[in-house]
Amino acid sequence: MRLLQAQTVYQLTFMPRFFPVNCYFVEEEDGFTLIDAALPNSAQAILQAARQIGKPIMRIVLTHAHYDHVGALDALKQALPEAAVHISKRDARLLAGDRTLEPGEPSTRIRGGVPAQLKTRADILLQEGDRIGSLSAMAAPGHTPGSMAFLDIRNGSLIAGDAFQTRGGIAVSGQIRPWFPFPAMATWNKEKALESARKLRDISPSLLAVGHGDWLEQPGQMMDRAIADANRNLARHNNLQRS
Repeated sequence: MRLLQAQTVYQLTFMPRFFPVNCYFVEEEDGFTLIDAALPNSAQAILQAARQIGKPIMRIVLTHAHYDHVGALDALKQALPEAAVHISKRDARLLAGDRTLEPGEPSTRIRGGVPAQLKTRADILLQEGDRIGSLSAMAAPGHTPGSMAFLDIRNGSLIAGDAFQTRGGIAVSGQIRPWFPFPAMATWNKEKALESARKLRDISPSLLAVGHGDWLEQPGQMMDRAIADANRNLARHNNLQRS
């Protein structure tokens, strides 16, 4: 595991050379908010990192319900029974293994690994604008119907889950990067993902921290490039569909 710090955010990366999976500590006065729960065998390393830094994990926040973001949730909840688990109201259904779509959602199939055997359920269901300590919850659907990003209002750090990736080159969710195609392959709806990417860019984050790949400081121009690339790809695809 690799551990890095920037401002109030710590990035924990598992398997950095092959299939990098990130989760995050966000420092608060009372301890850490853990964002995402990484892979099933990650719990002890996450707990050890918190002990090493010297702060307790007080709450667990999930960007979405794919297995590489919730894998260690059961073990973490067992070790931290008082830590409330937060997830969007929409992705709480995915957390329970329910892939069915809601009325009015685009009919594209929900993709990616959804944990069928996970026992832990959310204690708190999040909606747009909710606050978790210093974090503001932002709906960012696309990768999954209920994906969320979290903005640290103290310094503009944005933990975006899989709304973007930086491994293999920065990309909006759903856009293939040949060196690391997995987030794109697990994306539910590319159009919604592009809308969410624009929304996240509009807040001008000082730091973009994602589920897969290194974080980016002052990421505005790189986010713009990824959004323009996604827009071109979707326009090309739509033109082919009409022809």
